[in-house]
Amino acid sequence: MNEPATARIRDLVTALRAAGVEKVDDSTRARAEYSTDASLYRVVPMAVAFPRSTDEVVAALQVAREQKVPVTGRGAGTSIAGNAVGTGLVLDFSRYLDAVLELDPQARTARVQPGVVLDSLQARARPHGLRFGPDPSTHGRCTIGGMIGNNACGSRALGYGRTSDNVAALRMVTGRGELLELRRGGTDEQAVSLDLARRAVRENLGVIRTEFGRFGRQVSGYALEHLLPERGFDVARAAVGSEGTWGILLDATVELLPLPSHTVLVALGYPDMAAAADACPAMLPHRPVAVEGLDSRIVDVVRARRSDVPELPPGQGWLFVELAGDDEAELHRRARSLAADSGALGHRIITGAAETAAIWRIREDGAGLAARPSGGHMAHAGWEDAAVPVERLGTYLRDFDELLDAHGLHGAPYGHFGDGCVHVRIDFPLDRPEGGSAYRSFIEAAAKLVASHGGSMSGEHGDGRARSELLRYLYSSEAIAALGAVKAAFDPDDLMNPGVLVDPRPLDADLRVPAARAHRSGLPMAFADDAGDFTKAVHRCTGVGRCRTPNSAASGGVMCPSFMATRDEKDSTRGRARVLQEMVNGTLVTGGWRAPEVHEALDLCLSCKGCASDCPTGVDMASYKATVLHQAYRGRLRPASHYSLGWLPTWARVGSRVPRLTNALLRAPGLAAIGKRVAGVDARRDVPEFARETFRRWFDRRTPPTGGDPVLLWVDTFTEHFTPEVGAAAVRVLEAAGYRVEISSPGQCCGLTWISTGQLDVARRRVTRALDELGARTADGRPVVGLEPSCTAVFRGDAEELVAPAHRDQAHRVADRFHTLSELLLDRPGWTPPDLAGTQVVAQPHCHQHAVMGWDADRSLLDAAGAEVQRVGGCCGLAGNFGAERGHYDVSVAVAETALLPAVRAASPGAVVLADGFSCRTQLAALSERRGLHLAQLLDGDAPRS
Repeated sequence: MNEPATARIRDLVTALRAAGVEKVDDSTRARAEYSTDASLYRVVPMAVAFPRSTDEVVAALQVAREQKVPVTGRGAGTSIAGNAVGTGLVLDFSRYLDAVLELDPQARTARVQPGVVLDSLQARARPHGLRFGPDPSTHGRCTIGGMIGNNACGSRALGYGRTSDNVAALRMVTGRGELLELRRGGTDEQAVSLDLARRAVRENLGVIRTEFGRFGRQVSGYALEHLLPERGFDVARAAVGSEGTWGILLDATVELLPLPSHTVLVALGYPDMAAAADACPAMLPHRPVAVEGLDSRIVDVVRARRSDVPELPPGQGWLFVELAGDDEAELHRRARSLAADSGALGHRIITGAAETAAIWRIREDGAGLAARPSGGHMAHAGWEDAAVPVERLGTYLRDFDELLDAHGLHGAPYGHFGDGCVHVRIDFPLDRPEGGSAYRSFIEAAAKLVASHGGSMSGEHGDGRARSELLRYLYSSEAIAALGAVKAAFDPDDLMNPGVLVDPRPLDADLRVPAARAHRSGLPMAFADDAGDFTKAVHRCTGVGRCRTPNSAASGGVMCPSFMATRDEKDSTRGRARVLQEMVNGTLVTGGWRAPEVHEALDLCLSCKGCASDCPTGVDMASYKATVLHQAYRGRLRPASHYSLGWLPTWARVGSRVPRLTNALLRAPGLAAIGKRVAGVDARRDVPEFARETFRRWFDRRTPPTGGDPVLLWVDTFTEHFTPEVGAAAVRVLEAAGYRVEISSPGQCCGLTWISTGQLDVARRRVTRALDELGARTADGRPVVGLEPSCTAVFRGDAEELVAPAHRDQAHRVADRFHTLSELLLDRPGWTPPDLAGTQVVAQPHCHQHAVMGWDADRSLLDAAGAEVQRVGGCCGLAGNFGAERGHYDVSVAVAETALLPAVRAASPGAVVLADGFSCRTQLAALSERRGLHLAQLLDGDAPRS
C-alpha cells in the first residue's frame, strides 16, 4: 500500500474512534476478509467498523461525509451481485446490531435492528403463530438489513410477497446526513432529500409509469413506481431494494403473517425444465405459496453427494408446489386438483415433515453443490437471478439454453418459477486468460435476451456490481436519468455504496478469480479435485456463508464451531478462505505462506473438517491449514505444541511403558506446570492418564474364541494407551457377532496428529507404512474396523490425498475396506443389536465422522436397538490438539457451550452420553460431571470385565 493511502486510512480510523466508533479494524487481515461477499467481485475496503449502537452508525456516516469516504453497509455478506463490498468504510451490522427490539403479536409487527438474522426473527415470532414472509435459502444467516437492501424474496414470495411488501417502516440516515423516519403508505416528513426526490418524480412521471413496476419480480434498478403520486409517494417501499445507495438503515418495523396450520408439498415431474416452466401459469389459480423449479442437472449433483434425496416423480424437470391453509382436508383436495391440472408425467403429494424438509434441502443445497460439478470446472454466480413474466418463462429457458450452447458454457437452472425468476450457476472460464472477455460477452447477450422477453436482469438479489451496467438494456436513457436524479436526491456526493445502480462500475472490473495466481508446485497434498492447484482449492469458497450460521449446531451441523463461539468473520470458514485467497493473489496479503494475517486467520480453526461436508462447495479448511503449516514451517523451528501434541503417538508409546511413574510426573504440581509450559499446553488442561495396561497387553493375555470370520481391528494411539476398555468392549462385541478379531501391528499410526500440525512429510511416511500393512493384510478382502473416528477418517479421506501417486490406488482400496464399528455391524448377517428400548442416548458424533463417514449407520443401529436418540450438532471444542494448545482454552470451552454442554445438562440423569471420539470424551470429563461412552461400550453393556 502506498503512503498516501496508508495515511488516509489512518486518518479515517483516528476520526472514527474520536467520534465514538471504537470497534474499527483496518488490519490487512480484516480488509482481506471483507474484500468480497458471495459474488465474483474483489474490492478491498479501507477499514471495517462494527457499530454497537445507532449513535455510532450516525457518527460513522458523519466522519465518512467529512472525509469523502464511501460507505457500504453489510449484514452476513451473502450478496451474490457484489452489493456488499466497497472501497471505503464497510459497516458490519451483524456483530452487535442484531436484536429484535420489539415484537407486537396483536399488531403483527416487529421492530428489528439491521443485523438480526432472519431465522432469529422467525424463532421469536413462531411462538405467537407468526412469521416474516420472505424466506431466502440463506435464511439461517442472512440479515433483515441485507434483505431490505436487496428486496429479498425467497421461495414463498408467491404467497407472502417480497420484502418490500412486508416492511411497515424504516429509519435511515441518508447520504446527506438526514435522519428519515419513513412509513409505508407515504410520508409527510419534510427533508431536502424528500423534496428533491418529489421533484425528480414529477419530472419523470411518464417514464416511471411506463417502465417501472411492470411485473412482480422487476427488481432491477429502483422501485420508482412506489414514488408515484397515485401511490402516495411511498419512500419506505421504494427504499427497499436501493442496495444501500441512498443511505444506511438504522432499524426497521416489519409486518408478520400468520403461520398456516397445515402445508402440503406437491412434486410434479416433466420431460425437461422448460416444459415444467410452461406448466407454471396453470398452477397459479390454485393459490400456491411457492412454485419452485428444479432441473435434473441440480438434482443429479445433489444425489451424487447426499444420501437423503427423496424419490421424485419421473422426469428431467420438476416443480415443487407448496399449498398452505388451516383446513387439512381442503388442502388435500386442492393438492389433488392441482396435480390433475398440472399436465405432469407424474406427481407425489408429500405431507411428512422430514421428507418435505429433505425436498426443500435439494433446493437450498443444490446451488452450492452445483458450483463445483464433476471435472473440476467451477460454476459461478454472475448471471444469477434474471426474471421474466411467468407466461414467457418456458420460452425464455429454451432460448437461454441455446445461448449457453452458443457460448460453450454450461449451467444448472432452478428458481422461483411461479414468479418467473431463474437462478443459475455457470462455468465461466474465469481462471483462464480469456475468462474476463468471455464473461462479458455472455452477460451482455443474456441481458439482451431477458430484455427481449420483457424481463428484469435481477429478480430478487439486486443488481450490485454484476448487473448495474446492464440497466441500459432494460431501461431507456430517460429512465436511467430518473434513477440518477433520485439517487442524487438522497446521496448527492455518491458516497453510499458507489459503483452500484447509478454510475456503475464495469461488470467485468474487480473480478476476484482472475486476480489470483496458480499454486501447484511442491504441495504435500494432491488436491486432486482441484487439479492440484491450491488456488483453485481456496477459491471453492464462493462466499455463500453457511459457515456463518449462528445456530447450525441446532440442526446437526458442525461448521464452523469457532464462528459459532466468537461470531467474528475471521473465525468463519469463509473469512479464512478470503485471507487465503488474498495470499494467493499476493497484492494485499504479501507474506505468502508465512504471512501473519494467514496464521491469525487460521489460529482458531479447529481442523474439525466440518466444512468438508457442511460447506456446499466442499471447502476443506483442515487440509488448507495443514498445507499452510507445512509450507510455513518447512525447515524452520515450529511451535512447541507441534513437537509435543503433534508427536503424541511417539511420546505415548514411551510413557505407557511405565504408566504409574508417567502419571505421577504429569500430575506433580510444579513439574506438571513446567511441562505444560514447555509443551505449549494450556495450564488449565489436565493431561489424560495413561492406562495401567495397554490394549495390546489385554488382547494378548485373553483367551480368544475359535472360528469366525476374520476382521482386522485398527489399534489407534488413544485406544492403545489411554482407553483400552474401549478396545476390549469392541473385541467382545465383534466376537459376539461371529468375527475372529486380529489387530494391527505395534507402532502403526494413521498420522493424524502430524497432519493436524502440518508435519506432512512425517504424516506421509506414517500413512504409507500403515497402508502397506493394511493392503497386505486385507488382500483377501477382510474388513478393517476403526474405533477412533478421526483415525478412521484419515484412511477414508486424507490418506489418498496425502500419499505419493504410486500409493493412491492402494489407499483407495484400503478406504473401501475400512469401516466404523456401526457400519460393520449393521451389515452383519444374523447379528442383532442389544435391546436398548427406553434408553435415552445423547449422541455427540465426532466431527471427522460427520464430515467423512457420516453418522447414518450409527443412527440406524441405535434405532434398530430401540434407543431414544438425541443427536447433538456442533463440535466438542477440544478437537485433538486444538483445545489443549495454549491460547485456545477459552474458545474451546465456548465451542463446547454452543451445543454439547447444554444438551448434556438438559439430559436426564439416566441418559447415556455417547461420544466415540477420545477428544469428545476428554472434553466432556473436563467440563461436566457426565461420563461419555463409546458405541462399543454401549453395545457391550458397559459392564466392567477383565
